[in-house]
Amino acid sequence: MINNNTQSFSGKVAFVTGGGSGIGRATAVAFAKEGAKVAIGYVTEEHAQGTRQLVEQAGGKAIAVKCDVSKDEEVKRAIEKTVQVFGRLDFAFNNAGVMQHRVDTAEITTEEWDRVLGVNLRGVFSCMRYEIPQMLKQGGGAIVNNSSIGGVVGNPGLSAYHAAKHGVIGLTRTAAIEYCTKGININAVCPGTINTPLAQSLAGSKTLDPKALDPLLVETPIKRPGTPEEVASAVIWLCSPGAGFVVGHAMLVDGGYTIH
Repeated sequence: MINNNTQSFSGKVAFVTGGGSGIGRATAVAFAKEGAKVAIGYVTEEHAQGTRQLVEQAGGKAIAVKCDVSKDEEVKRAIEKTVQVFGRLDFAFNNAGVMQHRVDTAEITTEEWDRVLGVNLRGVFSCMRYEIPQMLKQGGGAIVNNSSIGGVVGNPGLSAYHAAKHGVIGLTRTAAIEYCTKGININAVCPGTINTPLAQSLAGSKTLDPKALDPLLVETPIKRPGTPEEVASAVIWLCSPGAGFVVGHAMLVDGGYTIH
């Protein structure tokens, strides 16, 4: 958190995609603890309502808004609903993502490629396309896009996922240049192995047992998975005034993986 003794984002509004679990859920709660009202973008309503309850337990206010980021109309409606209910949009964490079925590049089906790119890259673009005009109307805001260590390295069998995550960084950097003098600060986070349902699925597990991720941690110096809350802290900081001179940065939150 920025400062546990104050609510730095009081009166502000945050929109979080993929807010039903994992990093999205932790970030929605973190925004609430900083005083922001939160719109939780979801595909599965039950999960989003669980996040909403956690936000309210933290003393915040939240709404759940249906938002499959691969569908432009749902994104548009989600942003409109956020502004309709809360009156503005100050922060956006474009977090929704899916994992690729592991297969070598030449064996990926067009359908699988389009599915992964449609959520992980095009979905980020679609969100920004509706978030940015709203922020421009208000005179500013902050956007954080969720890339991955997959945005800076390769991994056999996951070329669609890595292509999308590399693309998120390129998109982030370009948009950051375009809008940094117009009051909108745009950055990205690049999580490593974080104990989330997505990482567990990659490890072939259906639980949140950190030990199930051990095979993915061989080259991670800290020798443990990260927590969703640790990524959320990075997102909160990138949205804070303290990060005002940080523009187009892809922040690694990876336990040292990329320096190993």
